[in-house]
Amino acid sequence: MLKTISLTADVPFDRQVQITLPDDVPPGPAEIVLVVVPHAQTRAPTLGDLLHSEFFGMWRDRDDIQDSIDFARKLRVAAWSRAA
Repeated sequence: MLKTISLTADVPFDRQVQITLPDDVPPGPAEIVLVVVPHAQTRAPTLGDLLHSEFFGMWRDRDDIQDSIDFARKLRVAAWSRAA
């Protein structure tokens, strides 16, 4: 039987974490996987995050794009026709 348990913890400065498993976990061999997630990634990105990212306005200085909506439409059409 494969059982997955997800626990969250704050790692202290001494980097020692004690885990107490639920009573329904059988004794015996187990594989424990530790996933360390940077603090900044603990929440889903928001539209505000995108607005303040390097992607927003990255083409603003291009003078070859007169109409951004038309330019984006042409990019989509080209991408869709390549996929077919």
